[in-house]
Amino acid sequence: MEITGNIDVIKTIAAGLTIALGSLGPALGIGLLAAKAMEALGRNPEAAGPIQQNMILAIAFAEAIAIYALVVAVIIIFAA
Repeated sequence: MEITGNIDVIKTIAAGLTIALGSLGPALGIGLLAAKAMEALGRNPEAAGPIQQNMILAIAFAEAIAIYALVVAVIIIFAA
């Protein structure tokens, strides 16, 4: 039994789990952000500008967390 082959399989599974679990939170967060922004726009259409600006900023922060998970997955595959 080759140990090197097993390590490659483990690294691939770990990287897959990292990106899967690391993108789950931001995906849920972006969905909630969009839902609440649409709810706020329905209640107060005149405030569309500030609501949209704050929503886009919050989505960018949530996406950054998903990008961190991607970076960790790439590190697991290539550097570990």
